[in-house]
Amino acid sequence: MLQSSVKILRKILLVLLSLSLILFLASFLFVTFSPQFGGNPSEEQMESFEKLDHYSNGEFHNLIETNMDMDVGKAIKMLPEFFKKDPTRVPDFEIPIVKVDSIDLTKTNIPTRLIWFGHSAFLLQIDGKNILLDPMLSEVPAPHPMLGKKRFSKELPIQIEELPQIDMIIFSHDHYDHLDYESVQKLMGKTKEFYVPFGVGSHLEAWGIDRSKIHEMDWWDEVQVNGLKLAFTPSKHFSGRGLNNRFSTLWGSWVIKGSSDNIYFSGDGGYGPHFKEIGEKYGPFDFAMMECGQYNERWKEIHMMPEETAQAGKDIQAKVMMPIHWAAFTLAMHSWTDPVERVFKKAEEIQMPVFVPKIGEYIDLNGNLQTQEFWWIKP
Repeated sequence: MLQSSVKILRKILLVLLSLSLILFLASFLFVTFSPQFGGNPSEEQMESFEKLDHYSNGEFHNLIETNMDMDVGKAIKMLPEFFKKDPTRVPDFEIPIVKVDSIDLTKTNIPTRLIWFGHSAFLLQIDGKNILLDPMLSEVPAPHPMLGKKRFSKELPIQIEELPQIDMIIFSHDHYDHLDYESVQKLMGKTKEFYVPFGVGSHLEAWGIDRSKIHEMDWWDEVQVNGLKLAFTPSKHFSGRGLNNRFSTLWGSWVIKGSSDNIYFSGDGGYGPHFKEIGEKYGPFDFAMMECGQYNERWKEIHMMPEETAQAGKDIQAKVMMPIHWAAFTLAMHSWTDPVERVFKKAEEIQMPVFVPKIGEYIDLNGNLQTQEFWWIKP
């Protein structure tokens, strides 16, 4: 009887060990060979980065000391809370999506306008140029669909294949909800140039984009591109796509200045004095897209709280600001409408104009940038 029990126990342990080894091997092969993880800066690039005052020992740093104590252990402990079934974290109705006519996007001599795809993805049409900002246009912001949650909406305002020729794609950093492998694969054939932070070009090269099309920039770098002025400005965040390349590429925000319109795109990041510095150097801005979502008190150093978002809009001297980084994915524990509700309240208090369009709705900078409909409230 005892020998039989021991044999059964051994078999169970052998099965568990085998399953563990298979899981480990599968994970190793996935991380090693999946193209989703991108590339890494070359040794030559890393040597050049060492000359920067915000890079040392193979890592980029924020301008001011930033608490990054959300280590792997703490993140694992938080997983049950993150995956908890909370109905307020997703819409309980079909959020309205305005469909975009591909022919309408080919019109010329139009005022500056944008289309929001949800989260932080935009198509910007300015001075006859088509620019995509952080075009994460896939269903799941993760290296594999099983590792994340799906987009709220079942469809996009327009499919990638229907988009016009793209003059440039601008990325703020390399996290999965901003830099997406599948979207890049579909866009690379119709995109002329890519403007990215230092090091992010390594991902694009690994995905088959010619180095001559990739332009990497440091904080405060400026460039003139076919009549547009681009400036890459700081944010307080971090980077990384793999298990061992955190901080290996730079992150930041962007200034896009055309012949008559000045635009700011915040990317991701915590609140800090850099916003005032950007406003003093490049403001005022006609329109500012400001991160407002996927926050938590435990990581407010790297993701602003909504009240800070409103103040940041003031700091950069925005005439009108739009809260972004929400309405598409669940990447934090707050309700899906918490960002827009809180930012409106604080913005009213400090007299910061806020505009919240529907996903897919044209944002005409010459038009009336006042929120016409509280579409996030269930009808």
